[in-house]
Amino acid sequence: MCIQLHKKCVFCAIEKEEKVEKQIIKQILLEQKEEINRSFKEKLIEREIEEKVKKSLKDNLIKVIAGVRRCGKSVLAHRILKDKNYGYINFDDERLIGVKSKDLNDFLEVLKEINPDFNYLLLDEIQNVPGWELFANRLKRMGYILIITGSNSKLLSRELSTHLTGRHFVIELYPFSFQEFLKYKFFQYTEDDFYLTEKRAQIKRLFSDYLKSGGFPELFKVEFQNQYLRNLYDKIITRDIVSRYKIKYFRNLKEISLYLLSHFGSKITYHKLKNIFEINSVHTIKNYISYLEEAYLIFQLYPFSFKLKSQFKGTKKVYAIDQGLIQSVSSQSSPNSGRIMENLVFIQLKRNNKEVYFYSNSSDNEVDFIIKENLKIKQLIQVCFNFDDIETKEREIKSLLKASKELKCNNLLIITYDDEREEKIKGKKIKLIPLWKWLLLKPTHL
Repeated sequence: MCIQLHKKCVFCAIEKEEKVEKQIIKQILLEQKEEINRSFKEKLIEREIEEKVKKSLKDNLIKVIAGVRRCGKSVLAHRILKDKNYGYINFDDERLIGVKSKDLNDFLEVLKEINPDFNYLLLDEIQNVPGWELFANRLKRMGYILIITGSNSKLLSRELSTHLTGRHFVIELYPFSFQEFLKYKFFQYTEDDFYLTEKRAQIKRLFSDYLKSGGFPELFKVEFQNQYLRNLYDKIITRDIVSRYKIKYFRNLKEISLYLLSHFGSKITYHKLKNIFEINSVHTIKNYISYLEEAYLIFQLYPFSFKLKSQFKGTKKVYAIDQGLIQSVSSQSSPNSGRIMENLVFIQLKRNNKEVYFYSNSSDNEVDFIIKENLKIKQLIQVCFNFDDIETKEREIKSLLKASKELKCNNLLIITYDDEREEKIKGKKIKLIPLWKWLLLKPTHL
């Protein structure tokens, strides 16, 4: 539907490649500003990386906050700028679809008309405008401190690197961690509370909720959460992938995406996927998976090898951005609880910027996660829902001990649903810790 603004429609102007009138731009920007003012009256929490982002405002590098759609990038950016004099443009506004780079200077002029003295500038999802990086480069030369948000990791990095080499850095944001989830629920705790029966029971109840819902911030403001997540998933597919990459056979992409989300935590090969979906080219499969990764919907985990070539050529595992999203769109009627836990551990490791792999050998010994720092293997992690099962216990420990010997690492951890103790087997200590506690402990305590 055509929406008339001051006798002229922004959609029509863009479609006819006419210049968008400044009066229309002004109305849109004022409405965006009012929308932000309203949002700050709602319940907002401090994110874990907020202080780090605030400190980055002291330098003149372009700050890029990247992450999956609706994970809170814009809110984080507005929070760190709330005490600053700043301008704001949201290019994810449907009224600005199709805006060209030649129009961007008019947006700057209108912002200066609204607020002449701002020196910080927040550009939301600006990668929707072709050629935006040249505009950003010019703004930086003019002395503005730029904060850019985007839901496509490689598109932002690639375009910025082309024109702004060494003059930007990327901060990745994820949906709520368990700590942030508890903060949103106004639940306060200290590590001493882990040993108090009542407090521990409360934490475990909330963890059970988090394990089901996931951590998308807006999810907790809506009544029909599954529908919200399905709609979000569809928007990621259509707007962040299909539209952006002009994908012709979008049904193939969607089927592959649903397959990967339903088989999270499983091994995949490009050739197997090619055969399953009867697609002629492995290259197409690689592209589709790359697009899903760039939109932060899925992640590929590589096998550890001392030979770099083997890592890239080997079988990979796939994980999803959020456990709530998995359970809303997965074709499985009841996703495996152990795999959900494993997915959550992987995302937490990514959130903490760990260099992570999985271990697998020819004897089918497998370790879920290997943490590497510089040239050293720092920790081996297994994730196990039911450690009381004898067969499961033997398999998990056998694989840990095998990897420990091969990789010369004695820091062995098994993350369980609720078991906590230490086992000593063949002279090696294996620590067991519940997932809820592992998620809440400071990294220095792990």
